[in-house]
Amino acid sequence: MTYLKDYDSPMCRMLLACDDEGLSGLWLYGGREFPRDIEGLRTDSHPILDEAQRWLDVYFSGKAPDFTPPLHVSGTEFQRKVWDILLTIPYGHTCTYGEVARKVSSSPRAVGGVAVSKNRVSIIIPCHRVIGHDGSLKGYVGGIERKKWLLRHEGVRPYQPGQCTCRTLQP
Repeated sequence: MTYLKDYDSPMCRMLLACDDEGLSGLWLYGGREFPRDIEGLRTDSHPILDEAQRWLDVYFSGKAPDFTPPLHVSGTEFQRKVWDILLTIPYGHTCTYGEVARKVSSSPRAVGGVAVSKNRVSIIIPCHRVIGHDGSLKGYVGGIERKKWLLRHEGVRPYQPGQCTCRTLQP
């Protein structure tokens, strides 16, 4: 069974989805990958959705959450490896597609096109923290303006080409 709940953030409205194992989706209304035909039970409360909402409340209050709600994301082995790396990018920092690619012995294009862009748990799995090698902002399923908003919210400034704020990922 899929459980659904709307969440109103300072940035935009979001849809949260979970099953009894973990959070399986967090989409931004109006985003490119928003599921138009998702079915499930709309609910005001489910322990996993409550935990995800608590995470988002902490995040949007301007703090780095010190926990991750249970996740239950579907994807290939490659996608799951990339998403696990994204979870290690600290709040307020960015890394490049190339840095992630080196960690998974792949290309930046594959990291972006095959894994980062297919992330179904936006923000919690922080794909917005991945940028181009020159500090430029590349695509974001919620739109570049929302990516800018999230990075500003985390205090990442400036994010102009040639002014990369990357931090090398730790093993």
